[in-house]
Amino acid sequence: MATTSTTSLFLHTPFNPQNSNKTFPKHRYSHPNSNSSSVTAQSKPAKEHLLSLISDQDRGLKTQNNPTKRASIITAIDELAALGAGSVTTGDSLSSTWRLLWTTEKEQLFIIEKAYLFGTKTGDVLQVIDVEKLTLNNVITFPPDGVFFVRSNIEVASSQRVNFRFTSAVLRGQNWEIPLPPFGQGWFDTVYLDEDLRVVKDIRGDYLVVDRASYSWKE
Repeated sequence: MATTSTTSLFLHTPFNPQNSNKTFPKHRYSHPNSNSSSVTAQSKPAKEHLLSLISDQDRGLKTQNNPTKRASIITAIDELAALGAGSVTTGDSLSSTWRLLWTTEKEQLFIIEKAYLFGTKTGDVLQVIDVEKLTLNNVITFPPDGVFFVRSNIEVASSQRVNFRFTSAVLRGQNWEIPLPPFGQGWFDTVYLDEDLRVVKDIRGDYLVVDRASYSWKE
């Protein structure tokens, strides 16, 4: 693993050991009023276009070697983000179990692709957010019993930005568990959010498209 750190599942940003004990300020961002239903109605064609573009991309694995396709998807994301500009995406509706549909994040895609080398396969890749509790879990599942997850504390910084700091990580099997040290901090912007889709751009310029899972993941 490189000396930089992660978000989404592995969103990398330089980590300063001297700041490892830093905690977020004890305040909550005050959201302005927004009209999310209006944004959702206007964005339907752009949303359907994006979902169509990523539908056959195997969560981003096929996009890695197809710069033309990647550019088309990012253009579609930017168009959707423009429609969501000014909307609040860090309120209570951000709290959910989010399931990965597509990403540009290389470390995450590496794990998805290479899980077979460890005699397993990658299941759902999740981001579990609780705005009220200010927590975030990044989760990679390995059915039937394996899971790797990273716990984080979060701070709502603005109408679309969330800061995070990793606090611990766990690799777990059916009858065993290996704790790992925390390893990073950063931020991500939810540039579009509706009742079932969320689009993210992070500190490294990576993109993440997720939908609300049909279940709630618990440790």
